Amino acid sequence: MSKENNIVLISANEDFSEKLAEKIVLLRKTDRVITSGYVSALNMVRENNAQVVLLHADGVEKTLNLIKELHNLAAIILLADDNELILEAYDSGITDFCPVNAPDYELVIRIVNCIKSASDRLNLKRAERLLIQNQILDKDTGFYTYKYVQQVINNETQTIETGTFVVVAPAENSKPIFSTDKMAKAIKQSIRTDDIVTFGKGAKFYLLLPYTNIDGAAAVVEKIKSACPENFEIKAGFSDIAGKDFVYMEKEGLKALLDAMYSDNTYVVGEFQEETLEDWLDEETAVSKNYKLFKQVFGKKLQKVIIPVFYRLQKTYEEKLPDSTIFQFADNEQCVFHIKNKYQDSKLKIIYPGFAKITISIIHQGLDSPENREITLPLSKITQKDLIKIVEDFIEEFKSVAVQ
Repeated sequence: MSKENNIVLISANEDFSEKLAEKIVLLRKTDRVITSGYVSALNMVRENNAQVVLLHADGVEKTLNLIKELHNLAAIILLADDNELILEAYDSGITDFCPVNAPDYELVIRIVNCIKSASDRLNLKRAERLLIQNQILDKDTGFYTYKYVQQVINNETQTIETGTFVVVAPAENSKPIFSTDKMAKAIKQSIRTDDIVTFGKGAKFYLLLPYTNIDGAAAVVEKIKSACPENFEIKAGFSDIAGKDFVYMEKEGLKALLDAMYSDNTYVVGEFQEETLEDWLDEETAVSKNYKLFKQVFGKKLQKVIIPVFYRLQKTYEEKLPDSTIFQFADNEQCVFHIKNKYQDSKLKIIYPGFAKITISIIHQGLDSPENREITLPLSKITQKDLIKIVEDFIEEFKSVAVQ
């Protein structure tokens, strides 16, 4: 503790201040109690470098406003009997509370605890300044910078058995109104003290939520969404942390976020098992595998590649083809990307006949239509890049005859 503990007692009632000051048994001769009214409180706390503030409640709004002004300067003990005010005061920044007519010893105990808390907070501020100077913490948000994210996350996961790694970002339609400050504020309002937040690449934030399962992580994302400004949409990708290092979690989380961006889902849970399944998706080994396994892989391709690509291209080309209508849908038997206007009607169908290959049928109807055709591809070739190329070529064919 410091050599001198200055305690500022703030009350709108001078008689109350005098009586209470007499009751406080100080630990050392150098400790002193200073009384103040509400108007001069802020200056009094600053000028005397107060470690502890005893704030006698005087109306809800007036008391809460003063707490918000003082909470970064000293530890605050609220003297009040109103339970609702006490709860709001904790949200505004008090350290502790004490009933107005509590025994003298109880108040002294709370003061001693707050002096220790103030000392701990001072040490934390010193450590925080050092971390900011070394660019480990961002000075505006207090979040870890991306430069040190791998070290921070790996250090934490060494002692955490379970939890969820979350990548959060604004949705595509919300990026133009993205604000780091507003997003950071929403995240801070939605997490626990032991959760870790870092900056990611671009307009992304990484959250490490210890001992939080997927459902719990989803609840956190919903809280962040609710705390964001109206009409501001967010997306998230999840990765379970069990048995994974940061590099793996980041890849899995980013891939899941990308899937969420091009779907109607707020979040997607990452699964990298698909890559291990694809190791045997070739013609030589296909004959030895059963239909259920291939059906499982096609289902993953449907959810993680085909549907997101169709959705993304629909949104992209709806603006570029204002005189045409674009439909897209998918079920267990086929996936269809359909464009039409008064001159041309074109469909791209992905049909899964079973085992290792799929069939892509391209059908154009209209005057001077391009040639219809079929493309047969192994499941391992249905990647996002390959599918985007096929669909965009199909769209170009439609455009070539759609305008008369």
